[in-house]
Amino acid sequence: MDITVEDLKTRIESGEKLNLIDVREQWEFDEANLGAILIPLQTLPNRIAELEKFKEEELIIHCRSGKRSDNAKKFLEQNGFKNVRNVLGGIVAYLDLE
Repeated sequence: MDITVEDLKTRIESGEKLNLIDVREQWEFDEANLGAILIPLQTLPNRIAELEKFKEEELIIHCRSGKRSDNAKKFLEQNGFKNVRNVLGGIVAYLDLE
């Protein structure tokens, strides 16, 4: 099940500890970020071991608009991750809330 930007914002503002992964490029992350771990989509296959500790936990993935993060979600699910959520609308929609 995916997550809306409204739900994500509420959870971030409440101080909840989230496993948040940003699959954009470094330059995009430098422009605006939500405090996520940066793992650009094309590096995900080589860096999947870094995420093993989250395999049974909720993992929230975001990108600019939701397309790359949806691809990352599918990849992670194919590799045994049980609870991966894509941020619908990505950081663009999130920043529109502010």
